[in-house]
Amino acid sequence: MNNKIVRISALCVLITSCAFAQKKETISTQNELNEVVVSDSKFALAKEKSGKVITKITAEDLKKNAGQSIATILNTVAGLEINGSHSVAGKNLGYYIRGGKNNQVLILIDGIPLNDASGISFEYDLRLLPVDQVESIEIMKGAASTLYGSGAATGVISITLKKSGKKAIEGNAYLNIGTNNTASTKKTSAQDFNQGFSVNGNVKKVNYFASLNSTETNGISQIAPPNPNANYEEDGFSRINYLAKLGYKATDKLTLDFFGNYDRIKNDYDYSFDNTGSNDTNLNTTKSEQFRFGFAPKYKYTKGDFVLNSSFNKIVRAYNDFDTYSNKAGFSQYDSRSVNVDAYNKYEVTQSLFFVTGAQYQFHDMNSVTPYGNIAKEKTKFNMIDPYVTGVFNSDFGLNLNIGARLNIHSQYGNQLVYNVNPSYDFKSIPLKILASYSTAFVTPSLYQLYSEYGNADLTPEKNSTIEAGFETHFLNKKIRLNAVGFYREQTNFIGFYSNPVTFKSNYINIDGMNKAKGVETEVSFALSEKIKWNSNYTFTQVDTALDRLIPKHKVNSSLDFQINSSLFFNVNYQYVDGRKDAFFDGNTYETKKIVLGSYQLVNSSVRYELIKNRLSVFGAVTNILNADFVENVGYSSLGRNFKLGLNIKL
Repeated sequence: MNNKIVRISALCVLITSCAFAQKKETISTQNELNEVVVSDSKFALAKEKSGKVITKITAEDLKKNAGQSIATILNTVAGLEINGSHSVAGKNLGYYIRGGKNNQVLILIDGIPLNDASGISFEYDLRLLPVDQVESIEIMKGAASTLYGSGAATGVISITLKKSGKKAIEGNAYLNIGTNNTASTKKTSAQDFNQGFSVNGNVKKVNYFASLNSTETNGISQIAPPNPNANYEEDGFSRINYLAKLGYKATDKLTLDFFGNYDRIKNDYDYSFDNTGSNDTNLNTTKSEQFRFGFAPKYKYTKGDFVLNSSFNKIVRAYNDFDTYSNKAGFSQYDSRSVNVDAYNKYEVTQSLFFVTGAQYQFHDMNSVTPYGNIAKEKTKFNMIDPYVTGVFNSDFGLNLNIGARLNIHSQYGNQLVYNVNPSYDFKSIPLKILASYSTAFVTPSLYQLYSEYGNADLTPEKNSTIEAGFETHFLNKKIRLNAVGFYREQTNFIGFYSNPVTFKSNYINIDGMNKAKGVETEVSFALSEKIKWNSNYTFTQVDTALDRLIPKHKVNSSLDFQINSSLFFNVNYQYVDGRKDAFFDGNTYETKKIVLGSYQLVNSSVRYELIKNRLSVFGAVTNILNADFVENVGYSSLGRNFKLGLNIKL
């Protein structure tokens, strides 16, 4: 690691030298100002004034990746590993950022935090959301509990959904059809279908947006067959999504926004891999349903803005799980309800200084019915009230400073204070910005960890702290852009599962000790010409043994975009994922076995052609062109070479 730090330091010296050589370069201030981010202050901020390296996936980027899932697109971002994005559609996803896991990554949709309060780790299932409803995504890595509360320990993935356009009425319809093969199967029939439509408009003071999406996938067994002759059944996956938005502009200063959505996924699943060769089954099915609605008024006044984000979210998960011991199917259902109210205000003291003050209220409860026992929601609930404040200072001479704090007041464990300090300096005379931050975060125990049959009401939240430093620069009139960030993260008070070897009593506990993660994330983009652009990123992650599962030490993504003419676009991309450690319970020896999964490389390509400008387009995509046979999770199927065709009509 020391050698890598030396190389990074040398690179910084080289970049600074090159930057001074370009001292007289004309910088297009207007283009910089057009690039805005929201995640590090909750309000639009020019990117050069932000003290974080925030990756933004725009609507144009999503168009270039037509046919891909949210998980697959996120998996190409520096610092992110989305495990399961190359597996069967119904496979659970793992979100790994800076050595953290799912419960340490916060998912926001239109600024509202989402989780499944009935889950063991409170995580949100991104499989519920189709990429076709998404307008843009921002990814901010590092501890961010000051602004966003529990769960924002290693990163925040902020998703903005589509909204109405400017016309009175317009619509969109699309259809994608593709194959669904592993490296050892060669089915040519269509097994992957995705279709939907939307309608939106703006009439005087009222705007609206409504969409419907459905997805059906089949053709692959979730568990990988042990040999080519094994005839494993196919595990299907289906999803349906309804989304409606309604906005009313009451005055020039006040807008009222309402939303509601229903999402449902159904899929077949196999038994957990245990190396016995008997994990395939056609009897296990699951269904997850999500019901969301909310209200978000916004008021703009002379010195700032006031926003109220409120939502209600209900998730119901049902499982029909065949029990080999009783030789019958057992039914389990988990219900959760979550209420979120986040009121915050931006007040501009001067043109250079503004404060964001707010208070967030969250309520969660759950109940479950299983063959092994029930959990009643009357006794399984908690609430949190968190006041917070953040100050943002942007000087004329290049200094930017973001400082904030949040007090978490929890109905079960009491209080928790987190804070952040994030200075950056933009050298106005040269194209170089340096940045640093120190931030803390917390992850609250879940309802299951507190109140289930394995619960422990004395649990306290996991604690995280992250320090990072880096730079952003550009050359040749912004044709080359480069950034790099080094980070060091510590987590303590981690919540783990403990079984007493004498009494065999099991429960969740706070584990003493500290686990650490460190690494480097770097991105480079090069506009080779007006039509050709090359983007690449590299991530180095080193974690302690306790965290080292399914996290690649080295990861590379590289993509070449070629706008051949005004109608024809071509892309080819490459991904390298280093070897990862995994583990499974061996049903033959009754021991947990550790294994190292091999590294793998993927090459993908896509082409899009506009038959009618801004009206009718078609695309074709090939994933895993070289048909690499790799393992993403031990014992489970991974995708081989597949083809997809799509049609998009704008009405």
